Amino acid sequence: MQNKIYQWGHNRRFNAYTNWCVKKFGSRLQKVSLDAGFTCPNRDGTIGTGGCIYCNNEGFNPSYCSPKKTITQQLKEGIEFLAVRYPRTSNYIAYFQAYSNTYAPLEKLKKLYEEALSCEGVMGLSIGTRPDCIDDKKLDYLQKLNEKYFITVEYGVESCYNKTLEKINRGHSFEKSVKAIEKTAKRKINTGIHLIFGLPAEDRSEMLKEAEIISKLPIHSVKFHQLQILKNTPIAEEYKNHPEKFSFFGLDEYIDFIIDFTEKLNPGITIERFTSEVPPRMIAGPNFGTLRTDRILQLIEKRMEKRNTWQGKLVNS
Repeated sequence: MQNKIYQWGHNRRFNAYTNWCVKKFGSRLQKVSLDAGFTCPNRDGTIGTGGCIYCNNEGFNPSYCSPKKTITQQLKEGIEFLAVRYPRTSNYIAYFQAYSNTYAPLEKLKKLYEEALSCEGVMGLSIGTRPDCIDDKKLDYLQKLNEKYFITVEYGVESCYNKTLEKINRGHSFEKSVKAIEKTAKRKINTGIHLIFGLPAEDRSEMLKEAEIISKLPIHSVKFHQLQILKNTPIAEEYKNHPEKFSFFGLDEYIDFIIDFTEKLNPGITIERFTSEVPPRMIAGPNFGTLRTDRILQLIEKRMEKRNTWQGKLVNS
C-alpha cells in the first residue's frame, strides 16, 4: 500500500505533471504563454458567435502577451518575466494559449510554431485548441515535430456532457473531443485536456462520473478549472440576472470534491493543476478569495494525507 501511494516519487499522492517532467527531462519545464492572434469558430461566425459563455482571455493572458508583438518578442519577455519566479528553470515550452491555436491554414501554423522553436531555451510546444480545429494534415505535421521536440496538444473538452456543451455555446460535441484525442494520441503526441467543474446544468454526481469517463481516454495530462465568473462574458450577465441558477463550490467543499474525483482518476494520467486563478479585477462572482493556486494545492495535498488517499485509489476497487 505504501509503495502504491508514493509510486510517483517526491512523496506525492497524485501523479503531478511537474514531477513527471523532472523525471523525464531532468528539470522543470516552464510554459511561456503566447497570444498569436487566433480566434475560434464559435466566435467568428463559422459555427456560432459570442464564444463560450465563460470565456474572457484577458483573465488568463500575462501582461507580456499581445498579438501585436512577434512570437519571438513574447517569448523573450516571458522568459525574462518567469526567470524571476523560477530562477532554476532553463527549459521552456512555448505555450500557444489564447483561443484556438490550430485555427488557421497549416502554412501559417508552421511559420508561428517554427519561429517559437527557434528561440533559445525553447524545447517544445504546448498548443491549446478545440477538437473541431484539428485535422489529419495538421496532426501529421505535429507528429514530425514531435520526433525532434516535445509537443503537447491541449484540447478544451470542458465537459463530457453534450447538454452542458450546448448550454455553454461550445459548438462541438463530446464525441468530437474523443475523436480528436484518439487521433492525436495515435500519433504518439502528448495529449492533454481541460475540464471545468461547476458549469450550469451539471450536478456533483455527474461531475464525479467524468473521472471514469476521461480515465478511459488515451490522454497524458489534465487541467482542472473551477468555474469562475469573469467580467464581460455572457455568463456574467446570466449570473447577474439569475443567480439562483448557479451553484458554486466553497473552498473546503471543492477540496473534498477534487480529492473524490482524483480517487477515481486513472493513476497514469498526470495532473497539471487542480484549480485556476484570474486577476481579482476580472472576477464577477464567488471565488476562493485571495488564495493562490499554489496555496490551494498545499491544502489539497494536506487533506489527501489526512484522508490517507491518493490518485486512483478507487480505480478497479
